[in-house]
Formats: sequence, structure tokens, C-alpha cells
Amino acid sequence: MSEEVKKREPLFSAKNRKLLTTPLGKNNPITVQVLGICSALAVTVKLEPAFVMAISVVAVLAIGNVVISLLRNMIPPRIRIIVQLVVIAALVILVDQVLKAFAYDVSKQLSVFVGLIITNCIIMGRFEAFAMANKPWPSFLDGLGNAAGYGLILIIVAFFRELLGSGTVWGYPLFEKLGIYSVGYENNGLMILPPMALITVGIIIWVQRYKNRELIED
Repeated sequence: MSEEVKKREPLFSAKNRKLLTTPLGKNNPITVQVLGICSALAVTVKLEPAFVMAISVVAVLAIGNVVISLLRNMIPPRIRIIVQLVVIAALVILVDQVLKAFAYDVSKQLSVFVGLIITNCIIMGRFEAFAMANKPWPSFLDGLGNAAGYGLILIIVAFFRELLGSGTVWGYPLFEKLGIYSVGYENNGLMILPPMALITVGIIIWVQRYKNRELIED
């Protein structure tokens, strides 16, 4: 028993820390794997709903990864996708109900997009690629890291779109308070248009790949 304890990997070993940090940078699910782009375009007009969506995905993916990891040896291979969808759907319903109870206005802004977390390819991808083959704790860290990487991009895109499109940050009229309106800035809403979300994500992908170009060259 003592030998088993000695061999047991620390909770925050270098390998486990990598599961948390890598998706924030070199293996970001949006900028590197190019997954979850649809929601990145749809909910980033304002910072608040983007932040809430990020937190929702963190909850669904981190908890879902643990559930799938716990069940992995009991799931017949032929129905594993169905089981994964059931787990995601149950968690999304819970998240949706919590939002309606405690953040109703934001829930209305997000509308159907909370429900569409069920079809988010990042979540299904992590279930299949990681949770089905690993223990609960690493699966939790993997889910947390990938969801955080996804949420980080959502928040960055939403920050610039709201700031440059509406002149506000989290609803606060920043440009108006700074007097930028009076020197020629016009709230023309260009950044609020859907194509600008795609362009903003494209710029972030370009910056990300330029910083890590040695990985692409390899």
C-alpha cells in the first residue's frame, strides 16, 4: 500500500498543470484547433453575455469530463456518443435553469445559445479524446483548461467588440466618460456586425500562430 502511495502522481504535477495551461496558449481550442467558432461569433457583442457563456461552458465541460471519466468503463462503445449527449444535455439544462433563476436578463440575451452548448464540438471532442481514456482528476483539469481557453477568447473578442462598437465596457459608457465622442468618435456599430466577430477571431488566430510559428513549422 505504501508503495502505491509513493507511486501516486501529485494532484498538481507538471503533467497535470500542463492540462490546465496548454489550452490557454499553445493548444487553444479556438485559435489553434479552430473549434467552437460559431458561439465565439454569436455571443460576443457584449462582454457580460460572453463572460456568462464562458462560465457556463467551464461548468459543463469540467463536470461533464468527470462524469464521462467515471462512467468510461461502463459505457458500451456502440452507445458512447448517446451517453455523452445525455450527460451534456443534463448539465446544460441545469446551467440554463440556474441562469434563469439568478441572471434572467443575461439568460434572455444568450437566448438559444446556452442550449447550443450541447452541440459545441469542444465538449464532445474532450469527452472522446480525453475523458474516455483518463481518470477523473486529469479529466477535470483537461475540461477546466480547455473551457478556460475557449472562454478567454470569447472575453477578448467581446471586450473589443463592445468597446469599439458601443463605446462601453460591461455596459459602462467608457468612451463617453473619457470624452472620446467629442473628438470625433462615432458609435457606428461596425464592430457589432457579425463579420467583425470573424475578423477579430481571425486576428487573434494570426497573432497566436505567429507567436507559436515554430510549432507550425515542425
